[in-house]
Amino acid sequence: MAGRGMIGVLLAGLLAGAMSATAQETLFDAAGYRIAHYRAPVDRAPEGTSRIAPAAAARLRPDVDALFVDVTPAEGAVRDASGQWRLAQPHDSIPGAHWYPEAGRGVLAPGIGDWFGRGMARLTAKRRDRMIVIFCLADCWMSWNAAKRLRTWGYRNIWWLAEGSDGWRDLDLPLAPARPEP
Repeated sequence: MAGRGMIGVLLAGLLAGAMSATAQETLFDAAGYRIAHYRAPVDRAPEGTSRIAPAAAARLRPDVDALFVDVTPAEGAVRDASGQWRLAQPHDSIPGAHWYPEAGRGVLAPGIGDWFGRGMARLTAKRRDRMIVIFCLADCWMSWNAAKRLRTWGYRNIWWLAEGSDGWRDLDLPLAPARPEP
């Protein structure tokens, strides 16, 4: 009987491990974008990008030294067919940042990728070497995804602010009301 109990424990352990591996695999799609559980620790910058500390980002002037891009989702918001956003609640961001809600999802809703791509081309004047600081919140994979996406699109000077607007606020720097980019 003791042998059967031990086999049951081993089988249960193997099954739990297999289920854990399966759950982990579904966190990312085949291209490497995080597609679920976006609020979780992120341990590295996406390949081809660099991480910037909040204090270093604070020394930059938005739209002068670098383009600041916020990809925090707009909780409860709706984007209508014309591309206009109806927000359920206000959003505060780093002053001077350009807000592209939902552009950090692993799988983008219809129209979001085109809107984000056109906006980035406009804001950078199609310069792929323009310095871009991309952020969301602390422990948020959406900014990681957006940085990876920009790199895939050929942008070469991407800086990932892992601490996001939370890290900015932690430095006692002000946040300002933001509206989604047109």
